[in-house]
Amino acid sequence: MKPLTEHDIRASFVNSTKGEAKRMHVPRDLTERPWDDLDFLGWRDPAAPDRAYLVIELEGRVAGIALRRATQAGHVRKTMCGWCLTTHSGDGVSLMTARKAGKSGQLGNSVGAYVCADLQCSLYLRGKKSAGPGSRFHESITQEEQAARIVTGVAAFLARVES
Repeated sequence: MKPLTEHDIRASFVNSTKGEAKRMHVPRDLTERPWDDLDFLGWRDPAAPDRAYLVIELEGRVAGIALRRATQAGHVRKTMCGWCLTTHSGDGVSLMTARKAGKSGQLGNSVGAYVCADLQCSLYLRGKKSAGPGSRFHESITQEEQAARIVTGVAAFLARVES
């Protein structure tokens, strides 16, 4: 992924107003991010643990999605991320919902996906971050194909937000 600026990020959100985008928390360490290892930029809001954000570049277009993290029940189980296929214990995978763009979102419609709660799918895939023993299984496809699967999953989610 190419490095993004704070301006690029704030201007990219498809399901937020300009005012919401202006008020959202954007990471301050953008210059230190491992951009070459990222298929998308994802982060949780440190001031509001139920809020998360995702920004991806698709076909030359930068698109961002504001997300809400569903609250977890108190039981511990293993769950697999729908994008990177990393298995996490406890609350490592969360239902992330996004308000739909436009009129549909104004009417309260949303879409959701079960994904890594910290949105670090790219780093789990590349072994730069670990969810613990047994969290990644060996696949017969290449790492590039696995990364393409992540991008395809995020792109499909974005299409559902924009539809």
